[in-house]
Amino acid sequence: MSVQIFNTEEVQDFLRLASGLNQDGGNPRAKQIVHRILSDLFKAIEDLNITSDEYWAGVAYLNQLGERGEAGLLSPGLGLDRYFDMRMDAEDATLGVENGTPRTIEGPLYVAGAPVEHGFARLDDGSDTAGHTLILHGTVYGANGQPVPGAQVEIWHANTKGFYSHFDPTGEQQPFNMRRTIIADAQGRYKCQTIVPVGYGCPPDGPTQALLNQLGRHGNRPAHIHYFVSADGHRKLTTQINIDGDPLVYDDFAYATREGLVPPLVEHTDPARIEAEGLTGPFAEIVFDVRLSALVNGVDNQVVDRPRLAA
Repeated sequence: MSVQIFNTEEVQDFLRLASGLNQDGGNPRAKQIVHRILSDLFKAIEDLNITSDEYWAGVAYLNQLGERGEAGLLSPGLGLDRYFDMRMDAEDATLGVENGTPRTIEGPLYVAGAPVEHGFARLDDGSDTAGHTLILHGTVYGANGQPVPGAQVEIWHANTKGFYSHFDPTGEQQPFNMRRTIIADAQGRYKCQTIVPVGYGCPPDGPTQALLNQLGRHGNRPAHIHYFVSADGHRKLTTQINIDGDPLVYDDFAYATREGLVPPLVEHTDPARIEAEGLTGPFAEIVFDVRLSALVNGVDNQVVDRPRLAA
């Protein structure tokens, strides 16, 4: 039996009480947010006739999510990270701000403190023998369309097993493998040698995949490479590129694929070109230029402050 009590004075008074709105002290913003979330949850319980059994199953699920450290994985999987990007795009449109390179989600696997190189960096340490060599390079352009010398380009990606250093359950990777910060040269150019990554899937026995199963969805990502790009006078860009040809490029469970972020992957077998790169065998090449947007009234109005691993 479904009863309708949400709009009663008793329930509304109780929501204000539970949210601390009737109490001095505390954080007004926290009270505002908790009151709204509690209200929406109470209303959902009533509208959907959510049972006590279903509610407590949800509580147990949240406990499991925390125990496995997968909240940062579930967030993009449910489209929340993409929704924040959509809101920032809409804010830019309202302000008349033009973005060059599209933003997209950060993901949960960034690690601060990667070694800094100038102009060129070798990202992989050569231990992933299944890896196919990749030369990745481009130019960072400013809001005025000119190259930005000294721009900071942070790059990180997975190995051929879909694992990131610092998060690799096999323990095979050394710290900061396939993670570097590259300072662009005097022409705004950056370049790195690494290997072509592969995509990854949510842990099959984890709570994120368990919920996706309930939704009839897969939990896999295409192969991709993450970027943070920063420069004086510009907003920090958070983006990533997908590897062209991956079958999941446009079927990413984290909804990170955007037009302009799937640059061509070109294979090279010409001996002269191989020698010019200082390599000994065939390699792949991706050219990815980055176009930054200017500060808004002197402020990076969309920089994201979130907990991140530092090593």
